[in-house]
Amino acid sequence: MNDWIRHLETQGLVRAAENEWHFGEVLSQARVPLSSTAIAPLPQYSIMEIAGLDAERFLQGQTSAQVTLADGEFAPLTAFCSPKGRVLANGQLMRVDETRYWLLLDIGVADPLHAHLAKYAPFYKVEITQPATRIFGVVGEDAAAQVEAQLDVTAPAAWAMAQNEATVILHHPGPTPRFMVVAPEDAALSAWKALEGIATPVGNAVWRLQDIQAGLAWLGDAQRDSYLPQMINWEALGGISFRKGCYTGQEVVARAHFRGQVKKRLLRAQLENDTLPAQGTPVHDANGKSQGDVVCAALNADGKAEVLAIITQRDEPRELNVDGVPLKRLALPYAIERVDPESMSLQA
Repeated sequence: MNDWIRHLETQGLVRAAENEWHFGEVLSQARVPLSSTAIAPLPQYSIMEIAGLDAERFLQGQTSAQVTLADGEFAPLTAFCSPKGRVLANGQLMRVDETRYWLLLDIGVADPLHAHLAKYAPFYKVEITQPATRIFGVVGEDAAAQVEAQLDVTAPAAWAMAQNEATVILHHPGPTPRFMVVAPEDAALSAWKALEGIATPVGNAVWRLQDIQAGLAWLGDAQRDSYLPQMINWEALGGISFRKGCYTGQEVVARAHFRGQVKKRLLRAQLENDTLPAQGTPVHDANGKSQGDVVCAALNADGKAEVLAIITQRDEPRELNVDGVPLKRLALPYAIERVDPESMSLQA
């Protein structure tokens, strides 16, 4: 057992499943960021490192991001696609030094993406690894102040990064201010200990709820190679550059955008019960016909299940349900329109 797990277990960590960790009753944990600062381990994410003299050029031909925008301050969202434009993995790209990048992504797609990229790596001076890092979140109205005070960095703007030696701080949008700490295990443990005196440990479902309420979907292995990036609203979040040159799947992604041929979209909704549907659970209409699939789910502070689902677009309104439970549509916090990452980088 490593020091990270050992220390979290002294604080009451329970590993309910491989990537589901909590610190007691789940519903009460969802309420913590509403009144105080919370810290949450995030085992659902992984880091991939792409390093070498050709790292920028290699990534530029593989990913939807304009890689030059990842400059150590702005950390753009991105997607890696198949030749048919389907998302193999979506993530966030960080430049941690001149020839080294970190990619944040769902842990379920880390190994498949590594295998996919390894096919092209021999043609470049790059090395692709999965470094031993730990990731945790800081959530609450005072999160920015606590990050600055305890970790000795200036809190970055949304989708930007700050770096203190080997530790990277990311700012993700959401209903409550929140920051992600990414670091090698020893540095991550030191950062956690610096914050634990003023913050309450909560489970990673609290962060997942924030992702859902932010309309931010991370595709896992079960939904890999299934959706265009626009189907997870990636262009509305600045995750696709339409100004860069070719990358794998670019022609299909661009055609879908400019011809308006996106047949499915990400939907935010609530179920009127406390049962969490598993990833990939079908969403049906009143006639029992499948209209899409659940991407992720988490309990909110009222004990209701909130979900993100990818749903077939229809002009007419429809009643939808998951396992017979009505799905109540909720507003997304952004408009479904193209946002260029080039303009976002100027604000970082």
